Amino acid sequence: MPKVRLRSAAPAMLLMAALLTLSACGVTEYPNSTFNHTTDFNTSIDALFQRLIFWGTIVFVVVEAALIFTIIKYRKRPGGPEAKQIHGNAALEITWTAIPAVILVLIAVPTVKTIFQTQAPAPAGALKVQVIGHQWWWEFRYPELGIVTANEVYVPVGRPVNFELTTKDVLHSFWIPQMGGKRDLITNKTNYLWFTPSDTLASSAWNGFCTEYCGASHANMRIRMYTVQPDEFESWAKHQAGPAVFNPSAAPATPVVPVANVAQGDTAAAPAAPATGYVFPAEKLPAHVIPQTPIPAEVEFDDALLAQGDAARGREYFGRSTCLGCHAINGVPGAVSNIGPNLTHVASRHTIAGGLFRNDAPTLARWIKNATVLKPGSKMNAQGAGEYDRVMKMTVPATGVSDAQIADLVAYLLSLK
Repeated sequence: MPKVRLRSAAPAMLLMAALLTLSACGVTEYPNSTFNHTTDFNTSIDALFQRLIFWGTIVFVVVEAALIFTIIKYRKRPGGPEAKQIHGNAALEITWTAIPAVILVLIAVPTVKTIFQTQAPAPAGALKVQVIGHQWWWEFRYPELGIVTANEVYVPVGRPVNFELTTKDVLHSFWIPQMGGKRDLITNKTNYLWFTPSDTLASSAWNGFCTEYCGASHANMRIRMYTVQPDEFESWAKHQAGPAVFNPSAAPATPVVPVANVAQGDTAAAPAAPATGYVFPAEKLPAHVIPQTPIPAEVEFDDALLAQGDAARGREYFGRSTCLGCHAINGVPGAVSNIGPNLTHVASRHTIAGGLFRNDAPTLARWIKNATVLKPGSKMNAQGAGEYDRVMKMTVPATGVSDAQIADLVAYLLSLK
């Protein structure tokens, strides 16, 4: 290559190197990275990944060096002789066949070993959690503990957790990046995924996602996983297995919290901890697991009404409303449907709407009023009188739920600790 062409290309090459360096150094935290050792699963996967990168880098460097050497040494020169045609070199052909074969063996053996490790049945004594995918939320069942919850899953550190994955409708995929592993939820088939959160982990919260396109709100189908200490999990599980705690005479008035303005960095209050039973403290939630989804201004609601909401009236209204057709509340007669999320201890959750929004009074009120605006394609119909339901393509009649009734429902739901 002429020197003048090398000189002209040098600035571009230097700029590219500088940009690559800056991109590598620009981020210091990776809250949803899978390259860590929080479980036995992602420890095995990371070890395999590092091995593949190591051998892949060696192959790349050797091949590219040989290619550049050949291009330079054997390039055509003015006045040079014609290239000699050689039939073949048996030793060279054997060598370049044997070396890749050896490298493939070094890659294949640990790969197959890791596949068998991560696909093996869960060990005895593993905590059993049934994961059921819906458009667009997650249902979690602990069949051995009698617990049914939604979108938020608690697991103890130091104990294997075996997830049984099924779907009620279309394909979904279950992934908690920092725990490692990803499995599809397939119609008429049960898949399994298990891992053991490291017993050295402090109690913490992690993001999870659906990673198989499943419709309009695929990106809004999120998970919160809480890895907690064994005694904390025992306390949580014991309380969650019981009926909803409801005492309207002791329930405080629903706090009025303005809708969060995410662009300005405001925050909304999380539900208070229940009187009994462990709940991961709101003040200890990592920033990256707190929803920052703005509330559409299209759904109007007078937040002053929330201070007047009455939990007892809300309970009475819930018992004769269409809510019974979709939601279950343990201990409430007639509330046994599993079409929508189980609401038994909904006030103990930090998120609603498939992990899309924070679980506070203003957001919950607007969700009840018109969920189809807050979440594209929501299967929960608009309930507020006069609201336009984007899924059903119709306006809710004047006999729909009034804002005052919504305030009562909010007070009731946030009393279900």
